Amino acid sequence: MKRVWLWTRRVLFWLVLLFLAYQLWIFGHVLAWRWIDPGKTSFMALRLSELREKDPEAQLKHQWVPYERISVQLKRAVIAAEDDGFVDHDGFDWEAMQKAMEKNEKLAKRGKPIRGGSTISQQLSKNLFLSPTRSYVRKAEEALITVMIEALWNKRRILEVYLNVVEWGNGIFGAEAAARRYYGIPAANLNAGQAAHLAVMLPNPRKYEKSFGPRLSAHAAAVESRMRWSEVP
Repeated sequence: MKRVWLWTRRVLFWLVLLFLAYQLWIFGHVLAWRWIDPGKTSFMALRLSELREKDPEAQLKHQWVPYERISVQLKRAVIAAEDDGFVDHDGFDWEAMQKAMEKNEKLAKRGKPIRGGSTISQQLSKNLFLSPTRSYVRKAEEALITVMIEALWNKRRILEVYLNVVEWGNGIFGAEAAARRYYGIPAANLNAGQAAHLAVMLPNPRKYEKSFGPRLSAHAAAVESRMRWSEVP
């Protein structure tokens, strides 16, 4: 029995050590990306792998642009649609999460898809390091990464990276690629209506690039009407 206990302690020790090493690896990347632009994210690698299953020569559409070359209209629209308390919270919008939980209880009873209450910072954490799969382990890791990002980056940097790496369609990542794909213009030239359209695609961009119906158009119009109140870092 004593031998089993010693073996169990060793296994636990190494598991904790591996966990801490992984967190340190993530922390190192988050710290470096405070100044250096990230390359390929976890989501990008996943989508590229999926695309290359059908076409070995497939490439992602992605072009990094600095914060100043992204339309302020898009910044306002994304904040209005995704996280209207972005500049004020510490990475977690507890009120929005509570509302999402209550709404999801009703949706689950009706067999409808569950909606998230994640902030831009949480979504960025997932995009950079994790996967779209839902689990308590992934959510816990997402929370840890969010704390790191909020501690090391300012809001301007968080929004800049988010707008440059978020998925906007099948193989389309970042504001510049999205603006050129849907409107044939650079991200700097997006107007309010175009920005609102792109912002409401974010919850399910690969679906909405194929079908943007009246319901989503109404949502885009509502976002556009709120954009003037969005505080941008």
